[in-house]
Amino acid sequence: MTPALKEIVQKQRMALEATLTEPLAMLASACAPHWSDREALDDILMQHISDVPNCTFLYALNTQGMQITDNISHGGLLPEHFGRDRSQRPYMKEAVPANGFLLSEAYISLRVQRPSLTALQLVKNYDAVLGFVGADFDLRNLPVTADLYEESTQWLQIKGDAAIRGTLFQQTRVDSLLDKDIDQGMSILRELIQAHGMFQCVLHFSSSRATIWLMDDPYRYRILQHEDLSDPDICLAYPVRPYPEDASIPKNAIRPILENLKELRFTDETIYLRSASINIFNGMISLTFSCDGSHYMSYQEFIDKNIGFWIGSTG
Repeated sequence: MTPALKEIVQKQRMALEATLTEPLAMLASACAPHWSDREALDDILMQHISDVPNCTFLYALNTQGMQITDNISHGGLLPEHFGRDRSQRPYMKEAVPANGFLLSEAYISLRVQRPSLTALQLVKNYDAVLGFVGADFDLRNLPVTADLYEESTQWLQIKGDAAIRGTLFQQTRVDSLLDKDIDQGMSILRELIQAHGMFQCVLHFSSSRATIWLMDDPYRYRILQHEDLSDPDICLAYPVRPYPEDASIPKNAIRPILENLKELRFTDETIYLRSASINIFNGMISLTFSCDGSHYMSYQEFIDKNIGFWIGSTG
């Protein structure tokens, strides 16, 4: 996980922990005097499950991780879980902090095979440790309190298939249908981006196609094949739209971006551009070369790099 994503996750965990610490501590105190009485514990947990926000199940465990109550849900008791051995579940293998409260790392639940969390609260009778009160949470039911994660615009390089890199110098570029009509195709793509509401495009040079997304229908992609990319009439299929003011890539940068992509496709017969993508809202360009190495970078950085840089770094 990237540092930026880790920060977002940590903020979400801190917000969740703040809502759970007090109600679980109070629940543990209420359970301690009745620790050897299954029915009494079930009743206490059932009475207080609504005090634990967004909880799916409550239960009590002894120090060996054996369940000593039923599973308590908002719909009632699930007695088939009594006596369940939870000692090998991920949350039982984490160290409980000194304050006695643990919010586990996310794991895949056995019951529904979905990402889940468990909160454990230590139960004590004076200095004697009795066990734990456990609360399970389905991540789908948890409120999102952190800001939506924004993708970094820093240059990112990712290595691809090692088998492809190993045979790189045994291959050479073969002209695709798009390569043979590249100027026409690039002009049509530029028109679609600048004047017809296309905000994202993945251009596959080798297979002569483009996958595109339009502002009028952003949840569905469309595929333009070579015949489409070589016929200016294709622009009639999409309504004219003003270039969005909130786009991160300015309208006048589309031409130099496409020109750079063309140059990277033809500059070297061994190390050449295989596919590329443009997203005008996050301002990013992605590049995948014949060595299967991929790069993600801001549009300005991409425009500023010369061909010598790419041939040297990729090689």
